[in-house]
Amino acid sequence: MSDTPSRPRPPFDPALAPLLPALERHLPVRMTADRIAEFRQMKMPSLEEQIAGRPITATDYTIVAPDGVGIDVTVIARKDHVTPGPGIYHVHGGGMVMADRFAEASVLVDWAMKHDAVCVTVEYRRAPESPDPIPVEDCYAGLEWMASRARELQFDPNRLVIFGGSGGAGLSAGTTLLARDRKGPKLLGQLLQCPMIDDRNETLSSYQYDGIGVWDRTSNLTAWTAVLGDRRGTNDVSIYAAPARATDLSGLPPTFIDVGAAEVFRDEAVAYASAIWAAGGDAELHVWGGAFHGFYAIAPESDLAKSCVAAREAWLARLLSRAV
Repeated sequence: MSDTPSRPRPPFDPALAPLLPALERHLPVRMTADRIAEFRQMKMPSLEEQIAGRPITATDYTIVAPDGVGIDVTVIARKDHVTPGPGIYHVHGGGMVMADRFAEASVLVDWAMKHDAVCVTVEYRRAPESPDPIPVEDCYAGLEWMASRARELQFDPNRLVIFGGSGGAGLSAGTTLLARDRKGPKLLGQLLQCPMIDDRNETLSSYQYDGIGVWDRTSNLTAWTAVLGDRRGTNDVSIYAAPARATDLSGLPPTFIDVGAAEVFRDEAVAYASAIWAAGGDAELHVWGGAFHGFYAIAPESDLAKSCVAAREAWLARLLSRAV
């Protein structure tokens, strides 16, 4: 795979750059349509491994999507949970084409232990088998289900936060827009890590990282085509599928966005935060210099990842404290 850029690009952090050759040897890097199945075979830690013996319960439910199909959700909470605390609704990453609801569930386990949060993670249907609008409508159905059962699940409906990373962050942003426009569940905040929100792929950063890094331009185009088909890049794409297309970002809850400076999603993430500010909204943006996509999960012991996680945790703690 050539590392010759077609244009200048910010370098990778010196502590992260040496990880890329090993990642390319052991994980597929550039996803094309014929390799989606290969990407789906990447081994992920089980929920049990992520709970790691902590006093956590995980309860599965099946809910009904708008088209009548059953989809699964899992409720993660502390075993000794009795007092309504915050609720966190999770949408997993994977470019909307891979992974499952337990991807990065260790974060939910951490929040259940730290904040006594009740966390729900949704098994939305993935593209290309289930193209837009199915994934975002599944996510919205899960959010409605969670919000409507606040008393049963024992969380405070006034302290409900949506969280997602990558493709899950894009779906979280789309779900938040649906909640606003349908006057649905009221969200205390949305936490978007390296969000995948623009199907057009015309930003500078989307061209800078092609054939290098984690989740390059080709992978992104492949995933968006799986989600939208021939509509990708046309005017026939809704703001709920690709939230970067929204021209009105007023009325959104406080938002946290972070992204690597050395990844495809950099410019669309910055633009989304800027659009929230332009609409008079509350957004906190972090752009981590030298960071590739998903660095905080791939290299958790790096100083950069620790700083990233600390900023995320501080924002969430401040947000939750507002509603007490």
